Amino acid sequence: MATDFRLKEQLPELTEQIVDTYREINSMNHLGHCPLPRKETIRSVLDDLREIIYPGYERREGLHIANVTYHVGDLIDGLHDKLTTQIARALSHEARLDASDESAMSRVDYEAKGQAIAVDFLQRIPEIRRVLATDVQAAFDGDPACRSHDEVIFCYPGLEAVTVFRLAHVLWELGVPFIPRIMTEHAHNKTGIDIHPGATIGPYFFIDHGTGVVIGETCEIGSHVKVYQGVTLGALSFPKDTDGNLVRGSKRHPTIEDRVVIYANATVLGGETVIGHDAVIGSSVWLTHSVTPHTTVTMERPTLRIRSEQNPEWGQEGTQVNYEI
Repeated sequence: MATDFRLKEQLPELTEQIVDTYREINSMNHLGHCPLPRKETIRSVLDDLREIIYPGYERREGLHIANVTYHVGDLIDGLHDKLTTQIARALSHEARLDASDESAMSRVDYEAKGQAIAVDFLQRIPEIRRVLATDVQAAFDGDPACRSHDEVIFCYPGLEAVTVFRLAHVLWELGVPFIPRIMTEHAHNKTGIDIHPGATIGPYFFIDHGTGVVIGETCEIGSHVKVYQGVTLGALSFPKDTDGNLVRGSKRHPTIEDRVVIYANATVLGGETVIGHDAVIGSSVWLTHSVTPHTTVTMERPTLRIRSEQNPEWGQEGTQVNYEI
C-alpha cells in the first residue's frame, strides 16, 4: 500500500501543537539549560564498578593476580573521567534549581567539585567490597539451595540490587543528586527490588528471591537481617505543611534491628516503628507499631475450603471440606 502524502502534510501542524505543550507544561521540559547526567553513562559506570567488585565473573576472562592490577587501573581511570563529568552535571543542575544568583553560580567550578567527589567515592571501593563480601556470605548461609559463593554472585537478584544500593548509598552520603536514584532505579528495573539509596543497611544483608521488595529512604536496617520477596518497609503516612505540601526529610520508614527475619509479603510501616532484634515477622503481616526483641508476629491460622468435584479422596463428589492449617 502506497503512502498517502496528503496525510503527511498534517505532520508540521502536529509538530507545532506538540511544541505548544512545551510552553504550556514547562515542568516536563529541560530546554535551554545545562546538561543532565546521562543514564547510559551511569549504566556504564555500574558495569565498570561490578567488574571491579566482582572481577572475572562477567566481562573480562583470563584475569589472574599478575594482570588484574593493570585491568583494574584502566577501569578506575575511566571511572574517574566518567564520574567527574556526570557528578559535575548533577551538581550544576541542582544548584540551578535552588539558586537565586545566576552570576554567583557561574563562578563555581563544578568540574573540580565533581572530580573531588569522584575520587572520594573511588577511594571507598575497598570498604564497599568488604561489606558486600558479608552480603554474599549471608546469601550463601541463608539459602540451603545455594551451592557456592559463585552461584550467589552469578545468579541472585538480591545481591545485584544490594550491590547497586551500596554503591549508590555512598554517592548519596557524598551529597550527589540524581545519580544515586538513577542507579537504584536501574537495579529496580532489572531485579524488581526497589531500595532507596538513602536507606541505611548494615552488613550481612540478604534478600531471598527478592521480587517486589520495597525499602524506603529513611529505613534503618541492622546487621544479619533477612527479608523475603514482596516485603515492604514503607511509610505509614505523608505529613503535610500548612500549605498542603509534603514535608520532606522526616523519618518516615521503620527501623529494623539486628538478626530480624521478615517473611514474604509482610508490610512494616512508619517512622516510629521499630522491630526489635532477633524478631520474626511472618508472611502477609501488616504491622504499624513496634515489637520488642525476640518477638514472633504471625497472622491467625487460616482455614482452607476445598470443593471436590471428582476426586473421591477428598470426600463424596460435590462436597466441600474445611481444613484448618
